Amino acid sequence: MPLKVGLIGAGWVTQHHLKAWATLGDTARVVAIADPATERAAERAAAFGIPAVFARAEDMLAAGGLDAVDIAAPRAVHAKLVRLAAGYGLPILCQKPLAPTLAEAQALVAEIDGRVPLMVHENWRFRAYYRQAADWLRAGRIGRVKAAHLSLATSGTVPDGEGRFMALERQPFMRTEARMLVAEVLIHHLDTLRMLLGPLTVKAAALSRTCREMAGEDGAVIHLQSADGAGVSVFATFAAYGAPAQQSDRLMIAGDAGTLRLEDGHLSLSGPVPEPIAYDAETTYAGSYTGAIGHFVRCLETGAPFETGPQDNLETLRLVEDCYRLSGFEPRQGHTA
Repeated sequence: MPLKVGLIGAGWVTQHHLKAWATLGDTARVVAIADPATERAAERAAAFGIPAVFARAEDMLAAGGLDAVDIAAPRAVHAKLVRLAAGYGLPILCQKPLAPTLAEAQALVAEIDGRVPLMVHENWRFRAYYRQAADWLRAGRIGRVKAAHLSLATSGTVPDGEGRFMALERQPFMRTEARMLVAEVLIHHLDTLRMLLGPLTVKAAALSRTCREMAGEDGAVIHLQSADGAGVSVFATFAAYGAPAQQSDRLMIAGDAGTLRLEDGHLSLSGPVPEPIAYDAETTYAGSYTGAIGHFVRCLETGAPFETGPQDNLETLRLVEDCYRLSGFEPRQGHTA
């Protein structure tokens, strides 16, 4: 019998969740969806063959018949929904982060950790090129890591010819998020760097805002350090004139025996045994959702621990919190959306 899943949320990201669930065939199936925007939920249900639509998560859970819950609602309600699903004893896959702040997430984990299986949907680290990079690093292909740099630059918060901001057109909620670039986007990259390099500490951070339509930041420069003393820098901006509207990660990790590079979907290894691999952007993006959701299902089947369990997510949230604390960044008050 397939795992019967209830999806909470019908926003932009849920199309990718549902496509990933659909790849699992008879192993798992989304049988219900809940969102206050019932028209949008009904559209998702029609597109993906979901038989039941609810306006409230409470009603969906009370109806019963579920084996697991996938929470893909706004982060402001993650903690509330996790507590709700945990009350029914259901395994939970929750979109990152567990809660908007580290303190809220810590309180949630202290309350429910161990009561039900709980995995944070942190899919960035499941991108194929990052899994391959991790394999190379674990195999010692570049020796001891000495330094790393990750960057991304887009024109998403630069006005186009009609005065529109493409990042905000794509995801309108970004306008009002007091914590945007680090908490919503770079949380993925900080988590992935932790996966690749091990424990990290934020040493300094400078956050900035260029877009007048936003409450939060759209630029960040972060300096971190690994447990082995390697320097790690992160540069990110959504306000780069001339850059593409869609983001693309660039990564360089320098070791004492080689260098690993990722640029425009091409992963390469320079050293005694060079190796280049090219990845298709759309396939890799979709595969990150398939990888994360497949991992959730496999761990439920085998009882293995989740790679991105609650305690792991707290470590990423600690880095996020330190970025805001060290930068002293203040969100815009009374901005017009």
